[in-house]
Amino acid sequence: MIDDDVVLGENVRIFDASLVNLFGCTIGADSFIGPFVEITRGVVIGRRCTVESHAFICDGVSIGDDVFVGHGAMFTNDLYPRTDRHVVYPRTRVEDFASIGSNATVVGGVTIHGHSIVGAGAVVTRDVPPLAVVAGNPARVIRRFASLDELKAYIRSRQASASER
Repeated sequence: MIDDDVVLGENVRIFDASLVNLFGCTIGADSFIGPFVEITRGVVIGRRCTVESHAFICDGVSIGDDVFVGHGAMFTNDLYPRTDRHVVYPRTRVEDFASIGSNATVVGGVTIHGHSIVGAGAVVTRDVPPLAVVAGNPARVIRRFASLDELKAYIRSRQASASER
């Protein structure tokens, strides 16, 4: 279901409109939304982003350009769940070129800085620095890079070793 108040940029691809729930959000041009994704009111997603299947992105989240959100990733926005509906949700930011692995959970109020990688299944409770890899529960920095070139070389080496398996 795609609500009437959803704003879709040019060339946004949605796997199947009957298999998503989009409410009052904005999705930037050339982005892809997979099946069984829910994106709630007030969410802004930048250009050229990928949101894989079964992801949930809630109010208070803004996502920059060229961001990857993996299968089953979950954003939360209520640090202290309660029945009181007069809640002001903390803002969560995901900056350009960040990558969030499958089944990661991002707790409200954090910033995932640009060119960072959140490992699969990580639980992000604090800000993620730029050019860093975080993993675990709670997520901790397991690797930092001195430059974008160093990060790109690391990614290439991981892709090459994965293709050899």
